[in-house]
Amino acid sequence: MSQTNIPTMFAGLDVAKSSLQLHLANTFHSLTNDAKGHRQLLKLLRAWPTVQIICEATGGYEQPILQALHAAAISVSLIEAGRVRHFAKAKGLRAKTDPIDAAVLTQYGRAFQPATSPAPSTTQRQLSDLTARRRQLLDLKIIELNRADHYSDPFSQKQSRQLLALLEKQIAQCDEHINRLIQQDEQLKAKAQRLDAIPGVGPTVAAVVLAEMPELGQLSTGAAAALAGVAPYNDDSGNQTSPRHIAGGRKAVRCALYMAALSAVRHDRILKAFYLRLRSAGKKPKVALTACMRKLIVLMNRLLKNPNLLLAS
Repeated sequence: MSQTNIPTMFAGLDVAKSSLQLHLANTFHSLTNDAKGHRQLLKLLRAWPTVQIICEATGGYEQPILQALHAAAISVSLIEAGRVRHFAKAKGLRAKTDPIDAAVLTQYGRAFQPATSPAPSTTQRQLSDLTARRRQLLDLKIIELNRADHYSDPFSQKQSRQLLALLEKQIAQCDEHINRLIQQDEQLKAKAQRLDAIPGVGPTVAAVVLAEMPELGQLSTGAAAALAGVAPYNDDSGNQTSPRHIAGGRKAVRCALYMAALSAVRHDRILKAFYLRLRSAGKKPKVALTACMRKLIVLMNRLLKNPNLLLAS
């Protein structure tokens, strides 16, 4: 319900690269995913002061329309695509078209009434873009390093060296821009310093976590672990007890935590002792390392939630 006690009008918005499909008040509207289509969408929504848009994350195609909706002060919820798909299957909907997806999003909104997604600040958006770009460059570097071992002719070897040098240069430029961006924002700077003080968590890991999990510091312990994708879930049935496993969460954060945990179990006495204790209890290396990753994200959340909390030495 809105503050004026008028029921919220949920509207599903299916986003594709070049198109938008809106399901509003049992009516479908086909629009283009460009500035003109965005203006048309906002015009349609003005007639509904309590409308809340429900849309899925689509790998970045949703970002321009999200910015337009936030700028127009229209409530919007960005939902994980997998959840919506499971919801559709639970309703027996196996067919998939843009209008069907838009209608399912409306139904999802009515059923679960999800919280609205806050508008990120300009700095937060820039930080997310920069860390994503750095991650892409790093992936390209790894691919080229794997290929380089198989080049036999001098020409290919020379080009490979030149490409790797260029990638190294651009990664360093990203690091420089990320650091400058954090230093210019007092709140981000303070958070980065808190995270950087944790053994194993360097500037790069801190930047990724701050970019991909801006909610950190406002979450419960369980929610922080789940959002990072390191919360263990039960998989039991009847008399069968299966090993717990992690699932979901934000992949970029999980990858950053993995690298931080690898360093921490070598150089931090507390996490090293914790890791060795799990290994002695028969836990597999990856299971023990994942437990350390969970310890790290929980500690990060606690430190950001309590600025006066001192880190154990």
